Amino acid sequence: MNRVAGKVALVTGAAQGLGKAIAATLAQEGARVYVTDINAALLAETAKAIGAAGHFEHDVIQEEQWRAHVAAVVRKAGQLDVLVNNAGIAQLAGPNALEDVPLATWRKIIAVNCEGTLLGCQSALREMKHTGGGSIVNLSSIAALMPTPTIAAYGFSKAGVRHLTLSVAQHGAPFKIRCNSVHPGMIRTPMLLGLHHLHAEQWGTGERAEADPFLAAIPMGEYQSEQDIANGVLFLASDEARFITGTQLVIDGGMMLR
Repeated sequence: MNRVAGKVALVTGAAQGLGKAIAATLAQEGARVYVTDINAALLAETAKAIGAAGHFEHDVIQEEQWRAHVAAVVRKAGQLDVLVNNAGIAQLAGPNALEDVPLATWRKIIAVNCEGTLLGCQSALREMKHTGGGSIVNLSSIAALMPTPTIAAYGFSKAGVRHLTLSVAQHGAPFKIRCNSVHPGMIRTPMLLGLHHLHAEQWGTGERAEADPFLAAIPMGEYQSEQDIANGVLFLASDEARFITGTQLVIDGGMMLR
């Protein structure tokens, strides 16, 4: 308990799913947590449920919103110690996705996943330089580390997040600002379930037939939970990881071993 006691954290994309689990875990471990999401109504419910210190409707590709929200956190809490760049999107696509993905879809995914993360890192760097350092955790994916022809834009964007993380880590190190990326494997999220459904329709198979190969690709034999990822983020946010920066924390049940 209290592994991040006294720290002030900001978590994006926190209305549901992985972001909600991360925010709740940081709050349970003593952090004063502020949450943001583009879904304002659901975010308000989540903020109340996890005991967040505050919440902001937030489109992460809007620079002025980043400036306003970070300024509000610092005004209310006095500092920003932890930023978790979790907000992200993906496209549900079929076997010809690499050939057929619309350029507008590609650009939207890059904007949210890469530019949104960049704006977050910039905002955190400006504040943390004046308060003795901090921890930035960027959510990437194992899709950044392997070919992803059916979700090429997503894999490309998450590889960009990984590379950005390295640059931010090197830039921030003299200021004691750490930056690390977390790479989840298979979580039974709405995105994954939707992909199974789409492939089943396009290829004329059952959803079980589409889901089984995904599960078979996990050496540990089960899907990971959102809490598994939240625990990794908690570690990187805490002082236990005070000398860890620029690393990629892969949490995938052994998928990258294959």
